[in-house]
Amino acid sequence: MAVNAQAVKQMSGRKQMSKGKSLLRTFWKYRALYLISLPGIIYFIVFKYVPLLGSVIAFQDYNIFDGFTGSKWVGLEHFTRMFAHYDFLNILKNTVLIGVYDLLLGFPAPIILALLLNELRIVVYKRILQTVVYMPHFLSWVIVSGIAIGILSPSTGAVNHFITWLGFEPIYFMGEESWIRTVLISSGIWRDSGYGTIIYLAALAGINPDLYEASEVDGANRWRQTISITLPSLLPTIMILFLLHIGKFLDFGFERVYVFLNPLNKESGEILDTYIYAQGLQGQQFSYTTAIGLFKAVVGVIFIVTGNILSKKTTGESLY
Repeated sequence: MAVNAQAVKQMSGRKQMSKGKSLLRTFWKYRALYLISLPGIIYFIVFKYVPLLGSVIAFQDYNIFDGFTGSKWVGLEHFTRMFAHYDFLNILKNTVLIGVYDLLLGFPAPIILALLLNELRIVVYKRILQTVVYMPHFLSWVIVSGIAIGILSPSTGAVNHFITWLGFEPIYFMGEESWIRTVLISSGIWRDSGYGTIIYLAALAGINPDLYEASEVDGANRWRQTISITLPSLLPTIMILFLLHIGKFLDFGFERVYVFLNPLNKESGEILDTYIYAQGLQGQQFSYTTAIGLFKAVVGVIFIVTGNILSKKTTGESLY
């Protein structure tokens, strides 16, 4: 028995050595690719993984002079305070509603736009139109908000000029709580939907044209081809991007909202990101806002894991 155990141990050792040598050979063979990927790996380690260690201050009464090791541990006190805050549930409701609207309206917009662009047959016109719809993405949110506020102005805005021309009273879009979410979602669609079509257009270019030719022989029109060929072929890409989107469901974006906020629409427009900025940077409540950020991260992980499981069972597509 001892001889057999020793033989098994030696065999296991040889397998491990062989596996290690194979790994080294693979690494050396693709050394150029690993070298190229090194800056990206370093970026994620330094800016994504190392900062995770700072999440510990969510369980401390953090003091910048005492640091991580000297600050007092308070457990879940900041999480209790977060849910007990008089305005937190309203801010969470705003974040969830804006996230749902963005998911229902903002996420399908690049898909629809990509399908429309794909139907254009004049190449020059298609390229010009693609460039035009891409351009807003490269504008900062400050510029986008300036454009939106100018267009929606109750006195000089083009939208209100059209409304008064129809015989109605002008609407103060930026001063009414009921309109701020519409403005946020609409401005986001205008800015980012064109740029979001890049991945979908690339996926559309990879569809086998023989499928369309066969469907034409069977008498299918363009609408039927879109339903039966284009959308099923796009489904893997759509599902992957959808899973990535729901992973940041509560992370709508600080700068996207902050530039539109004012005292008149803050009640319906303030989200967790702007609240973290006000309490964390302006109010210097670092532990409290870290707890809120950790709460957002946990919710995002739950959403993406649940969505990944459901996607794998229903469509066969998943992130992992």
